[in-house]
Amino acid sequence: MAIVLNDTQDMLRDSALTFLRENAPISALRTMRDSGDPVGFSRELWQRFADLGLAGVLVPEAYGGSGLGVVEAGVIMEAIGRTLAPSPFLSTAVLGASLLTHCGSDAQRDALLPAIASGRHLTALALDEAGKHRPFRLAARATPHAGGYRLDGTKQLVVDGHVADTLIVAARTADAQADGSDDAHGITLLLVPRTSAGVRIERVVLADATQAARIAFEGVQVPADAVLGEVDGGGALLERALDIGRAVLSSELLGIADEAFARTLAYLKERRQFGKIIGEFQALQHRAAHLFTELELTRAIVLRCQQRLDESSPDGPEPLVSAAKARAGETATLAVQEGVQMHGGIGMTDEFEIGFFMKRARTAQEWLGDAHFHADRWARLRGY
Repeated sequence: MAIVLNDTQDMLRDSALTFLRENAPISALRTMRDSGDPVGFSRELWQRFADLGLAGVLVPEAYGGSGLGVVEAGVIMEAIGRTLAPSPFLSTAVLGASLLTHCGSDAQRDALLPAIASGRHLTALALDEAGKHRPFRLAARATPHAGGYRLDGTKQLVVDGHVADTLIVAARTADAQADGSDDAHGITLLLVPRTSAGVRIERVVLADATQAARIAFEGVQVPADAVLGEVDGGGALLERALDIGRAVLSSELLGIADEAFARTLAYLKERRQFGKIIGEFQALQHRAAHLFTELELTRAIVLRCQQRLDESSPDGPEPLVSAAKARAGETATLAVQEGVQMHGGIGMTDEFEIGFFMKRARTAQEWLGDAHFHADRWARLRGY
């Protein structure tokens, strides 16, 4: 398969980018940040986003969605990266929709997927329990109780967890194997309403104004029909959904890098120093050319990993996803750092928007594993 977007995917990307640039400029993000908005995104804008069919991109047509693939979710996320539009797209339309589509029972799909596609229901994946992404290093426990489960534990960095209607919680129902604490065995996924008794939520505002939550579960009663997939079998299901989320998040990092590069290039063509346009200085030309090549290489690997996910069966992790996430994080870091430096002193000010891209790149690289995590994961999956 050619590593290029087809005409339909190109049109989808352009449509999403046009909509977000017109309705979610960075000035809106600045206003939301400065006002201390408790939600972190515009619910009205998210509803309009859903009305365009974008919230249901990974939801099957039978449940009111578009029934498209990871590539299409990626081009939408790339547009989000270019505009920094705050939205629950990753938490709900990607991770939540993927888990429910691939793992949910008929009743769970009927109840939640149409509501997700229509923008009426939000989800959040409650997974990590420490400062770094370690998806199978879990201490949260779900123990049998009264025909269902009693859930106890804490979760960190639950993106959109403060507003999600349903929390998808990963907890241990059996001990990991004795040879390692990161084993996927014995993990069960549970659907827990955010308003359940025993759920305590602390809203957290991150460096880029994105909002997440710390969540404590204390004796939360979960019915048996709230299990997503099979008891003790959530690890493999979670791995597949995380790969989809990582691949789509790589597109956001690519969009951040693309926009930072475009803005920097425009500045190099207009800023004058010593009587010359600074873009005429060879040292800056070399740096810009290097960044361009890094962007194109990253674009290719991100798209290819998304194509692979759309082509392959849902069994087993995809090493290329880790290669794409690691490279996208490093490229975005390079792009925003070069952007700030080549803008000079003005690039360090809050009034200038290039700094917003640096902050979002830093946050997005940490989500679902940073470059170090994915370099190690890629090596392990490849047998090193």
